[in-house]
Amino acid sequence: MFLKFFKNFSAKRIVKKSSLNVNSTISSKPIVTVGLLIDETFFSEKDKLIQQLVSNGIEVKNLTVLAFKNSYKKKEIIDYPHYSKKDVSWLGTIERKEALDFIAKDYDLLISYYDVKKTPLVIVTHQSKANFKVGFTSVDKRLNHFMIETQVEKYNVFIDELFKYLRILKKI
Repeated sequence: MFLKFFKNFSAKRIVKKSSLNVNSTISSKPIVTVGLLIDETFFSEKDKLIQQLVSNGIEVKNLTVLAFKNSYKKKEIIDYPHYSKKDVSWLGTIERKEALDFIAKDYDLLISYYDVKKTPLVIVTHQSKANFKVGFTSVDKRLNHFMIETQVEKYNVFIDELFKYLRILKKI
């Protein structure tokens, strides 16, 4: 118990120091590829959220999803890329291949779909090479280029607002 707390504290501290160096440059090219980072601990409507993105013009082949959950059950069958708290090292680095692949890919848009600040989620958002990052206002404002104020359960509102502003910014 104590070691888990200390590991989380150590990773949080390292991330906090590194998050001061966020790249704020925004590309002007249109959005084609989208990365979607979801916290499945509190949000279980992943498929409906993906369907909303597809109905707004994002092609399924250009959409990559990475899910986070505090912990997965041993016998739980998971058929999509995911990671958990145990995949974060003491130094605040991710050790799971799926998450590392997600971070390494260049996206035109990264949607950080979580409204509770958790170290593993912040690490992936911060280290992502996405050109334009979108998230919730309740998370650290230095992580995202654009923030939407709503609740996670209201994914329809989030997607509607996102695409409204992407059209205004001439990103789609």
